[in-house]
This record gives sequence, structure tokens and C-alpha cells, in this order.
Amino acid sequence: MTIFIGNAPCSWGVEFANDPRNPSWRDVLRQCAAAGYRGIELGPVGYMPEDPTVLADGLAEHDLDLIGGVVFRPFHDPEAWDDVLDGTMRTCKALVAHGAKHLVLIDSISPRRAPTAGRATEAEQMDKAEWQAFRDRIAEAARIGSDHGLTVGIHAHAAGFMDFEPELERLLDEVPEDLLKICFDTGHHSYAGFDPVTFMQRHIGRISYMHFKDIDPGVKADVIAKRTGFYEACGQGIFCNLGQGDVDFPAVRKVLVDAGFTGWCTVEQDCDPTLPGTPLEDARANREYLQSISF
Repeated sequence: MTIFIGNAPCSWGVEFANDPRNPSWRDVLRQCAAAGYRGIELGPVGYMPEDPTVLADGLAEHDLDLIGGVVFRPFHDPEAWDDVLDGTMRTCKALVAHGAKHLVLIDSISPRRAPTAGRATEAEQMDKAEWQAFRDRIAEAARIGSDHGLTVGIHAHAAGFMDFEPELERLLDEVPEDLLKICFDTGHHSYAGFDPVTFMQRHIGRISYMHFKDIDPGVKADVIAKRTGFYEACGQGIFCNLGQGDVDFPAVRKVLVDAGFTGWCTVEQDCDPTLPGTPLEDARANREYLQSISF
């Protein structure tokens, strides 16, 4: 078994490419390497240079591999399909240029779902036609990624329409496994109210890529009770350092080891870039925790 540990720009508060609060991409690469990681995700396309020569030089300077990239756009909105396609095509191009493997598809936050993040029984559901169109848009983006030679994974995310375990399993039943695998995020699965380890045990054969995220159970209970928005919850520290929340990472490791999982697991600790914080210290502490449990 060979598992590589990476990190992602969202651990430095980078959620959107043009947010003026973002730290520089060079600083993120430098701190990622300094914290002990071997690779990094692309972040939102356009945050890191789309000129492959410039980014290649930056990655080489810090001896980092590019792991993959995320298309975090509104798959739920048919009017936004051009935007989704733009993000998909540009992300694929960037990943291929640097030999990265993983394309991750995430339905972004919907105002229809934001109030019920973490509340599966209360969340609004799509009707049959809306679901089918949503599913088909995800499948089309997956085909684009596959055509670029990438491994495509669906990623459930709080406050979108691909959030809760039944929705994720429905999609997996309806889209072929050779087209769409799973980028499994431990923290979002816990946020949604389901057990990450149990899901992994059922679906480990389809998990191609992991996002390591932990959830503070006290903050989770509070934000669910108050129907706090996702980004506000990030600002309140719902995504705590690994090993300090309710995700059982030793059990996660056991599932991966028992299955002979090989590949990348990427730390993601979404944070609010406007708040005082120490992303480098958190990144280092997360790497040290994973080392302590033999990752």
C-alpha cells in the first residue's frame, strides 16, 4: 500500500479564484511544502497560473506534485451550464498539463439547500425531471474528464444538491462506475449526518481519491440547530484540525489499508480568510497527526 498525503488551497481560505482576500499562490505552495506535504490541489481554476510553464516552475521550486482539481460550480442550475462547462474544460486542461490524475465534481451551494445543511429529513428534493437533468450534467462533465484521461470522482458537499448519503448512492447507481468514481470527503459526510467509516466500508471499491476533513461536533450541533450557512460555519471553526473532531481517522486508515488503497489523500480544512488564523500551523499539525496514526 502506498498512500501520499497532500493539501489544498482551501486550507488557506481559497474558495474562489478572484477573491481579493486570497493569499498568493506562491505563498500557499511554499507553506504547503514547509508543512510536510508532497502534493497540492489546483484550487479553483484561475487561482493558480493557467500558464503551465509558470505553475510548473512553482511546483518544482517546492518539490510538489499537482494532485488534481475541483469543479465547484452549480450543477443544479441549468442556466449555469456554460459556467460549469467552462470550469470543467479549464480544469481538465490544467490537470493534464501537469500530469495530475483527479478531477473532482462538486455541486456548489444552492440557496434552496443552504438552510438545511446537515438536516437530511428537511432538505428540499428535486423532482424526477430536475434530478435526471442534474444527473446528466454531472455525467457529461465526467465524460469530459474521462476523455482527458482523468479519473473523475463525485464529491458530496454540504448545502448543495449532492449532499446526503441517499443522494450520493442514487447517483452512483445511475452513472456507470467506469465513468464516475467517488472523491470521498470524511468531513462533509459527517456534516451531512452520516457515518464516514460505514460508507467507506460499503463503497471502498469505488473510492478513487480521499479528502481528509474533520468536524467539531459542538460547532456542528450549533450550526445545524441555528441553520447557519456553510461559509459562516467555516468561520465558526466547524472544520477543526484532524483528530480533534468526530471523524474516526484510525478507522478510516484501517478501511484504506485493508482494501489496499493506493494513491492520494488530501487534507482540506476550509477556513475563512478574513479571520485571524494560522493555516501553516494547522497544516503542519494535521500532517503531524496523520503521521502519528501511520499515514
